[in-house]
Amino acid sequence: MTQANPPASARGPRIAVYPGSFDPITRGHVEIVERAARVFDAVIVAVGRHPTKPGYFPVDERLALITASVAHVATARVAHFTGLVVDFCRREGAAAIVRGLRATSDFESEFQMGLANRDLAPDVETVFLIPRPEQMYVSSSLIREIAAHGGDFARYVPEPVAAAMRARNAQRQGST
Repeated sequence: MTQANPPASARGPRIAVYPGSFDPITRGHVEIVERAARVFDAVIVAVGRHPTKPGYFPVDERLALITASVAHVATARVAHFTGLVVDFCRREGAAAIVRGLRATSDFESEFQMGLANRDLAPDVETVFLIPRPEQMYVSSSLIREIAAHGGDFARYVPEPVAAAMRARNAQRQGST
C-alpha cells in the first residue's frame, strides 16, 4: 500500500539546495535560481569550496556577490557549506538538490553525482533544470578565461560580479 503525499500545508515548505562553487556566479546560474524559486518554496544557493580548484574570488566575496545577484528572488538565500551536499540538505531540511544542465556533456557527470546522492540520501531528490539556449555554453571557467584575456565578459554575469571582476583585473594589472 502506498501512502499519498501529505498536503503542502502539512509538510512544511519545500526547500531546494542549488550547490556549486559559483566562481563567479553567471546569468545562467541566476536564471536557474529564479526558475527553482517558481518550483520550490525556498532556494538555498549553497557555495561549496572545490577541493582541487583555487578560487577566483574568496568564498566570502562569492557569498556577497551571489547575495547581491539574487536579491530580487525573495525566497532565495545564500549559504556556505563544507562536506557532502546531501548532509547540508539534511541539516537545512531540503527536499531537493537543483542542478543546471547546459549541454549533453554535463549529463554524464551530473547523472553520476545524482545517483550517488540518491544512494547516500534517498529522501533528497535531484532536479535538473535547463537554461535558455543563449546561456547553455556559458560557464564560470569560460568567463574567467575571457576576463583574463581582456575580453568583454560583462554580458555573461550580473552587474555586481562584472564590477568586482573589473576591479580585480585592474588590481592585477596594477601589480604587474
